[in-house]
Amino acid sequence: MNIPEPEPFEFKAGQFVTMDLPVHEKRLNRWRSYSIANGPGEGNTLEFCIVHMNGGLATQYFFEEVKEGTVLRLKGPDGGFVLPEQLDKTLVLVCTGTGIAPFRSMIRDIHRRKLPFKGIHLIFGTRREDGILYREEFEAYRDLWPNFRYDIALSREPDWAGYKGYVHQVYLEHYPAPREDVVFYLCGWQNMIDEAVANLIVKTGFDKSQVRYELYG
Repeated sequence: MNIPEPEPFEFKAGQFVTMDLPVHEKRLNRWRSYSIANGPGEGNTLEFCIVHMNGGLATQYFFEEVKEGTVLRLKGPDGGFVLPEQLDKTLVLVCTGTGIAPFRSMIRDIHRRKLPFKGIHLIFGTRREDGILYREEFEAYRDLWPNFRYDIALSREPDWAGYKGYVHQVYLEHYPAPREDVVFYLCGWQNMIDEAVANLIVKTGFDKSQVRYELYG
């Protein structure tokens, strides 16, 4: 018996899917959305970056019950948090924790398709050094591309040689005044997004069309 190959799952870098997880009786309380962490065209595989949160029903299910062969129901892809059609501006990608997922997808897509780009500045924030996600991969891109900058801010690592504190200090240092050749992409918790939007649009004066964001959690 010949089993047909599954249809390719097509998506744009930066999009997400929504899973129906068996963690609650009510349907609306079972939906969980996750950004796809790998790039399009990398085979018929989807990768996700999921944090193990104490007390989280969804993460408990993923880490304690899901195994190879478990069937997961999902819908999508959805979302307009994707690469611009023209990469003629520097992309400033600001994220915390698992908010790195859509940016990893975007960067891998640029690399796989060999897309020319003006510049990428990836700014990642977390608490400690052991929480730096995909570090070796992004360091490899930094070594590969002279127009790729990679900065990390750690809030609870006093001996860290890089930025100590939060991501806001990094983009405010590098982009202290409005300029037309950049576009900001923000991905993280609500508080981080709110502060970054206020800093960039209200405090610094960038046009709101230059600031795009995606919430998670």
